[in-house]
Amino acid sequence: MEFEATKFIGAESCFDDADIVIFGAPFDSTTSFRPGARFGPSAIRSESFGIETYSPYQDRDLTDLSICDLGNLELCFGAPESPLADIEECTQMILDGGKLPVMLGGEHLVTLGAFRAVQKKYGDVHLIQFDAHTDLREDYLGNPLSHACVVRRCHDIIGDGKIWQFGIRSGERYEFEFAREHGHIYPTDVSGVSFEGVNDAVAALKGKKVYLTIDLDVLDPAYFCGTGTPEAGGATFNQILGAIIKICSSLDIVGADINELSPHYDQSGASTAIACKLLRELLLAAGNKP
Repeated sequence: MEFEATKFIGAESCFDDADIVIFGAPFDSTTSFRPGARFGPSAIRSESFGIETYSPYQDRDLTDLSICDLGNLELCFGAPESPLADIEECTQMILDGGKLPVMLGGEHLVTLGAFRAVQKKYGDVHLIQFDAHTDLREDYLGNPLSHACVVRRCHDIIGDGKIWQFGIRSGERYEFEFAREHGHIYPTDVSGVSFEGVNDAVAALKGKKVYLTIDLDVLDPAYFCGTGTPEAGGATFNQILGAIIKICSSLDIVGADINELSPHYDQSGASTAIACKLLRELLLAAGNKP
């Protein structure tokens, strides 16, 4: 594995000393609308120095944690099989070291590589997804390895009842039917996004291994336009912030990712700044359990 070396703010530990290990997966070759998520991981790192290591939301500081940032994997563009294998290998290395892997995408398909490794390590793993889209297609234009299919491929691995979806407001009818029949979906209605179901997930998943995947298009494009497939009617920053803190501080998170930032679609830099803050809060909540 080869890495492009840069660091997220506060991630100053070496691999051996770290409890949490960040790595980037800059891949977007199956993006179905606007490409550019491959630039997300580097943008998050470079812009992270515009925020503080301290969180007033949690009264915690990244400097109190042991975090290593490996930089970005150098992934082959084109067909996804090779990049997914590289992502799985990197995640497995982190898990074998007894550390928590946190991946920066990239398009949402990159989740599949990391999730494969986590499931192989722990067996019984549940998936919590924040997203605008169901991502439950069997295939997209004949391709079963597309960012539109990533959660369906995860379901192939873990089966029914183990996927919890929040913020969903886009997908084909059969995807919503599949989600209701085979998992737990909390779709958005005309009153807006609700995260009340997060309490249900926390109660149901206590003591279980959980992988958290955050597609940043779960946010409303009024707040977060720097993404490849924006969907109106999304969540606010504070809604996502509260849900992340609740889940990561309450459950046994064994892997996580943040994906689908395409920074050049937001020249103001606001979308990247939001991604940086959400990553900070995720790290702090997951890394400060008793």
